[in-house]
Amino acid sequence: MLYIDNWNETQQRFINWWNNSNTGSPLMWIVSEREEPIEPLEAEIEFPDAEHFHTDVEEKSKRYRNFCRSHQFHAEAFPNFDLNIGAGSIAVYLGSEPKFRQDTIWFKKCMKGELDEQPPLQFDPNNMWFKKHLTLMERARELAQDCYLVNIPDLVENIDILSAMRGPMEMCYDLLDYPDETKAYINQIDDMYFKYYDPFYDRIKAEDGSSTYTAFNIWGPGKIAKIQCDFSALMNPAQFRIFIQESLRKQAKQLNHTVYHLDGPDAIKHLDALLEIDEIQAIQWTSGAGKEDGISEVWMEPIYDKVCAAGKSLLIYAEDGDVHRWIERIDMLVQRYTSKGLYIQFPDIMSAADAKLLLETAKKRWS
Repeated sequence: MLYIDNWNETQQRFINWWNNSNTGSPLMWIVSEREEPIEPLEAEIEFPDAEHFHTDVEEKSKRYRNFCRSHQFHAEAFPNFDLNIGAGSIAVYLGSEPKFRQDTIWFKKCMKGELDEQPPLQFDPNNMWFKKHLTLMERARELAQDCYLVNIPDLVENIDILSAMRGPMEMCYDLLDYPDETKAYINQIDDMYFKYYDPFYDRIKAEDGSSTYTAFNIWGPGKIAKIQCDFSALMNPAQFRIFIQESLRKQAKQLNHTVYHLDGPDAIKHLDALLEIDEIQAIQWTSGAGKEDGISEVWMEPIYDKVCAAGKSLLIYAEDGDVHRWIERIDMLVQRYTSKGLYIQFPDIMSAADAKLLLETAKKRWS
């Protein structure tokens, strides 16, 4: 790729991380600002509205090229471009309407009334938003050329899609009032997932068949994805095993590499069930607003000890404090778990001095 010079080494380190066999320092996502752009910047224009902010592929691609020219990618960081119609766009392809805001995209509920009154969900290759999204991604791949990668969009899966179409409160009642119908709809979403995933993968995969996925800066050979069940925060462990565990297992079996997004303290109760799924290779932990960040020792016993004991890899965030705190905490993590399964992501942009200190410390103390 144009904007990094260690791509072959980075790819191998990702392969090792997926296999929980990394050597040397942990994988690290480090991006710093350059003093001067390495190429002239293109003129940027304002987006006329929130929808264009999310879907104007020409302007968004231009802005990302400018970002790559004015920033430096270190360690395992690599340039990758997002173009999403919300987190969980399968809900849009199935009939929800997106509500665009500059900071997010919400979906309008489209399954109203009792769950047992709803028709089956069906894959529609002619859905307007699905066709538009595919066209946008094709154009994004053309504009990227060989300068940076384009990510598979954040499709999302299982009950998270159903909740977006029904509403979270309605979904809670459905689990109790219509468990069989809920399970049937989750199965329908499972069966359709790769009918949506594969067309995106086919359009934006690299020549060697590798791919990147929106969220968490992950790359891998073949088909990869971040998978999740954020709705699980509202479920008890028995419900998770009944409605979600097999759905995730079925999905992960059809992917080459999979990381699970564990979202917030209310999801920790499902960790044991997740670790029983052999095909999930890594756990990404998001601690949530107001909680200590991912490199805090408070998450070791309830999460990290179990994940590492199960032979799975970890993806965590260093967000709080300064570079000296980050180094102190990573010392602790490497001593406890070694580096073989650790992938640590730092704030999106840092100073060149902080990046240099992290890289030097990694070489001296974490290798």
